[in-house]
Amino acid sequence: MQQAVQSENIKSALTNLALFFVLLAMIAFSLTMGRYPVPLREIVRILLTTNPLHAHELITNAPWVVVEIVRLPRILVAVLCGMGLALAGTSMQGVFRNPLVGPEIAGVSAGASCGGVIAIMLSLPLLGVVGVAFAMGVAALAIAFAMARLAKQNSSLALVLSGTIVGTFFMAVVGILESIAEPSTQLPTIVFWLLGSFSGETYPKLAVVAISVTAAGTLLLLLRWRINLLSLGDDDAATLGLNVERLRWSIMALVAVIVAAQVSVSGVVGWVGLIIPHFARMLVGAEHRKLLPASAFLGGIYLLAMDDIARSVGQEELPIGLLTSVIGAPIFGYLFWKTQGKGWSRE
Repeated sequence: MQQAVQSENIKSALTNLALFFVLLAMIAFSLTMGRYPVPLREIVRILLTTNPLHAHELITNAPWVVVEIVRLPRILVAVLCGMGLALAGTSMQGVFRNPLVGPEIAGVSAGASCGGVIAIMLSLPLLGVVGVAFAMGVAALAIAFAMARLAKQNSSLALVLSGTIVGTFFMAVVGILESIAEPSTQLPTIVFWLLGSFSGETYPKLAVVAISVTAAGTLLLLLRWRINLLSLGDDDAATLGLNVERLRWSIMALVAVIVAAQVSVSGVVGWVGLIIPHFARMLVGAEHRKLLPASAFLGGIYLLAMDDIARSVGQEELPIGLLTSVIGAPIFGYLFWKTQGKGWSRE
């Protein structure tokens, strides 16, 4: 029995290591592709010998501009957003013991979207849009939490219903704002932002995502064995000494930070947190000490691949939110059909 457990642990560790190297290979490949191709050798030279924060770099050096200013922040933002959304989705599915749950459940995406639209209509600068979207996403979570605490029923169901109400309200506000936006200038910007895109990513926006995803994601990884206990059910978790309600709210707050950061820099990107955990469970099982790292690596690989497709399939860039929905919805439908009757913990 002990040998079987050790063998399984080794297999999971090797799987996660392989996913890590696949992610690195994807990043290298993504840096080379685009309308201005740059050889891998030149990319390595640029990354090792230049600094994107040095203002005195020659802006006329086209390969440097393409790699350091255009592609590198975009690729890193896409990877971090994919990793964060996958971690958030896996954590939510474990906490609620439901494979149909996603990180958008508390209305955070809708709140952040509303904040971004308000900032665009106020003609705020780029960092202003990010800041207001992030603040509104966290505010949506606070409202959903407050509404859920007023309920007398099961906290999980109350939070799901509260999140639905909050999300619907904020999306209605977004619709109203779109209807009154200036049609020739504000409205196209709002629509493009809501559809999701990683174009125009900058190092300040990368910093917002990096800080949020690293901090919240690290805490989720540290809580992974407690998520295992929550996935057993509230009664069993409480019997083992967990404060179930406090832990659930804490995990939800961490998820909200990740989702708000993602939406604030790239608009709404759906389905990542829903489908990636299913693939990760197929590879390493449902034990969250193995599942969370695998989900993170797969999320980064998946969203970076979607972004590569979005910026290379045509003359104009495809909105990443539409692409992830077109691909994610059928995949999720297939997984839902395939796992019927098997139970959520194995696939």
